[in-house]
Amino acid sequence: MRAPNSIVALVLGWWLAFGASLSAHELRPSYLQITELEGETYDVLWKVPARGDSMRLSLDPYFDERVKPVGDPVDAFVDNAHIRRWKIECPGGIAGTEVTIGGLERTFTDALVRVAYADGTEFVTRLQPDDITATITAAPGTGAVAWTYFVLGVEHILLGIDHLLFVLALLLIIDSRRKLVGTITAFTLAHSITLALASLGYVSLPGPPVEAVIALSIVLVAMEILRKRRGDHPATARWPWVVAFGFGLLHGFGFAGALGEIGLPQKAVPLALLTFNVGVEAGQLIFVAAVLLLAAVLKRLPVQLPEWLKAVPPYAIGSLAMFWVIERSWDYTFGMLIS
Repeated sequence: MRAPNSIVALVLGWWLAFGASLSAHELRPSYLQITELEGETYDVLWKVPARGDSMRLSLDPYFDERVKPVGDPVDAFVDNAHIRRWKIECPGGIAGTEVTIGGLERTFTDALVRVAYADGTEFVTRLQPDDITATITAAPGTGAVAWTYFVLGVEHILLGIDHLLFVLALLLIIDSRRKLVGTITAFTLAHSITLALASLGYVSLPGPPVEAVIALSIVLVAMEILRKRRGDHPATARWPWVVAFGFGLLHGFGFAGALGEIGLPQKAVPLALLTFNVGVEAGQLIFVAAVLLLAAVLKRLPVQLPEWLKAVPPYAIGSLAMFWVIERSWDYTFGMLIS
């Protein structure tokens, strides 16, 4: 059942060549929130991924001619994001106007647009590089909210290289279908618990340390793979579902951090949370199925790969993850020292 190491090496090589070269900050969605105030006035918050206190993605929202700015915008860099706040006036109400995210067509990321009306209803839509303009309407139905957050969940897991690298490492050490099913189930259950608790505000952990420990979890599983290659019987190989559940709790905080950056519609929090989580699971299963299918196809090819190639995946996985541990720990520690 286990994917051949040579196949995993090919998958990992593709990641390192293309996926890992993309900054995680660049892949985070941008976020535009418009909150209705009084007298046809609206508060606008625009949040885009950034690096440090000076560099941000070159993305900006543009409204049609009905919308007029009020006062000067206020800018700030907070937690690897650039935030701009200002007010606008729109005679007749914001519904029916168009909003365009300039520069989105040149990125790999999305933009979530959310309008909170004074009566408690909300309009939510998602813009992509090939669809950068939306017409704001009254609050959409539950189907539109569900689909938006489902797609965001799928994209988050498929673009979350660290989360998928953890799943890939588990695939390397699992040697039976029963263990695979149990491991995926345990990982799903664990991160669903912490995703819900953290998103609803019952539990809170600082994001950077959680991200560093998530990377460390990948290093530990990579070390377990090497132990198994030497003939040992590590706990991860014998009870992978236990390891998946324990570390899955941490990964759930990572998912919650991403969802927190996007925000939840106040009138549809359970629906948005559920569909985002379902999207994460769907993306995870797509990845597992793709790796196993690729392994099954290429296993039939009459190609004899060198024995040393089998050592590439665990060392590559562990090295990349250890780089993340150092990078994330340093960024957090340095930020604490200068703050």
